[in-house]
Amino acid sequence: MEAQKPAAKYALSSSYASHTLSQDPDARKRKITDKNLPNALLQSPEFAEDSAMYRDLLQMERKLDWTMTRKRVEVHDALQRIIPASRTLRIFLSHTVSGQPWQRDGADADAAKPNLETGENIPAWQLRIDGRLLEIPNQRAKDRVPPRKFTTLIKHMIVELDRDTTLYPDGNIVEWMRSPNQPHLDGFTIRRKGDTPTKIRLVMHLEQQPEQYKVHPELGNILGIKEDSRTGIIQALWNYIKTQNLQDKVDRRIVRADARLRPIFNADTAYFQHLPELVNRFLLPPDPIVLHYTLNPSVPPPEKPSAWDIEVKVDDSNLKSRMQHVVVSMAQDSARDLTKLDEEIALHIQSLNNAHMKRTFLRAFADDPRGFVQTWLASQSRDLESVLASGPSEGATVRQEDLKRTEFFRLPWVEEAVAIQEGMRLAAKAGI
Repeated sequence: MEAQKPAAKYALSSSYASHTLSQDPDARKRKITDKNLPNALLQSPEFAEDSAMYRDLLQMERKLDWTMTRKRVEVHDALQRIIPASRTLRIFLSHTVSGQPWQRDGADADAAKPNLETGENIPAWQLRIDGRLLEIPNQRAKDRVPPRKFTTLIKHMIVELDRDTTLYPDGNIVEWMRSPNQPHLDGFTIRRKGDTPTKIRLVMHLEQQPEQYKVHPELGNILGIKEDSRTGIIQALWNYIKTQNLQDKVDRRIVRADARLRPIFNADTAYFQHLPELVNRFLLPPDPIVLHYTLNPSVPPPEKPSAWDIEVKVDDSNLKSRMQHVVVSMAQDSARDLTKLDEEIALHIQSLNNAHMKRTFLRAFADDPRGFVQTWLASQSRDLESVLASGPSEGATVRQEDLKRTEFFRLPWVEEAVAIQEGMRLAAKAGI
């Protein structure tokens, strides 16, 4: 079987490509993403001012994209860290009693007697300890988060009962310590038997975020703080150093101690990277919260519980939820809108480029029709030679052996070439 000539191969491949594109136009569809103006427009004096304005807009867009990306990274970084917020923890203490003498008054004497076997009518009382965070005032409903359990806000609690050890030798100290697998509770109930007034001392160690420390008076008197987080204390020390201008003039890593800091540093100078280590020596565990409550079973308990308000540092989950909502909504809605706008801009730039090419084509034709046609024919001839993989031979633009074959004259370009040639012949005949 005779091999196909290059021209025939080109005709078949062109026909196949056209057929494929017409059958499945979406298979080869590409998104135009280039938003830059073509160089011909940028270098054209007619569009110099408009091109400069568009370039300025692109530069501003790049800066805005960079700023938004940086802010988004900062927000993501902030979500991974603790955002401290001061909240109010309200502690409620209340009690109830049962089987007390004043509760048995007026009842049948035999029925009111204590039954040691069943436990009925034995004087007893129970203490209830509850706690909850107060809601933030004027907070929107959609920003509210589920309330935290009381036991998530404390890590250690001791309840001391001041009772006569001869009558009640056991159970006078109740201790609770949080463990990893322990369920979270809203409060505690302590039940005891007895009918005598009892003084109760409640000692609580709070779970604060970030962790709070008591500052030793030697350093606290200099910084003017008694209790703060480790980061806050180091920041206060650094502010004192900057205020007193204690950084070395030559080596900014060195801090020169004044008369007040010299006992803290135990030296005349200290390096900046050693400040956290120096501060750690003056950090102490914070003082526990101590509450006192008197329980008197001989009188009816008060209708309302006693309450104490305690300020605690917690991770600001409300702010984090709002930040997370903003990041997610921006990542979805804004990205979709920006992508759509970028595609529209790219399409406009492509249309502008096409319009500029048409304008250049028609202007060149209008300025010199004859020279333009000749140049265009020469260009088409060179393209044809490239496609046919042959060069000019004996002054012709195609190879002689191709002219001997009839299929060569059935190619798509022949009809166009004949029309152009006939047009040139008629034009020359008319003297145009």
